[in-house]
Amino acid sequence: MTALLEVSGVSVSFDGFRAINNLSLTIAEPELRAVIGPNGAGKTTFMDIITGKTRPDSGRILWGEKSVSLIGMSESAIARIGIGRKFQRPTVFQTQTVRDNLAMALKGRRGPREVLFHRATADEAARINAISAEIGLADSLPRIAGELSHGQKQWLEIGMLLAQDPRLLLVDEPAAGMTPAERAHTTDILRRAARTRAVIVVEHDMDFVRRLDCRVTVLHEGAVLAEGSLDHVTRNRDVIDVYLGR
Repeated sequence: MTALLEVSGVSVSFDGFRAINNLSLTIAEPELRAVIGPNGAGKTTFMDIITGKTRPDSGRILWGEKSVSLIGMSESAIARIGIGRKFQRPTVFQTQTVRDNLAMALKGRRGPREVLFHRATADEAARINAISAEIGLADSLPRIAGELSHGQKQWLEIGMLLAQDPRLLLVDEPAAGMTPAERAHTTDILRRAARTRAVIVVEHDMDFVRRLDCRVTVLHEGAVLAEGSLDHVTRNRDVIDVYLGR
């Protein structure tokens, strides 16, 4: 595995509050990484700085083989180089079919009207079929996205990100609001995706994190408090005191 993302000595303050405090970590490719921590630990800000939504006050964020600096790049430019982000609430095109949602993601900026009048090439159709199978929605391609369950919408949005073929996928609390069966299937989707790319999952559900069976980074007050397997970090006295004991 090679380093894909290197965050080094990054700090971010908002009105005097230090949300990220000299944060350093490295993400490999491929890799599945879970990020956990109490509310206010800096998990969302961490994703914001990687995707260009928030610019850090200091530090380095280097990307890829050429160690390109992400600091100062626009959100759209960062997305184009291969960083995809899924927010907690699914954002799909509710009135379009599952197939059209995947087609729109596959075609980049192509909008709903263009997709409806665009005849998919054989390669595009094959890619849509493959992604729908990967996320467990192969039988739902003709369905209107708004009719899907909450969990299925989450899977569709993950599929839409996979359609853009990112090298790094950031996923925010995917298990929230899901049934146990949906959580299990989501775990399988993310584990498969991480075979060929880097996937960072921010999550509160410890059972979900355990199913991911991956390296875990614990954030506290904007810095790395502990890192390692879930069993390793949950035995850490500092982690118990500031997070698990609450």
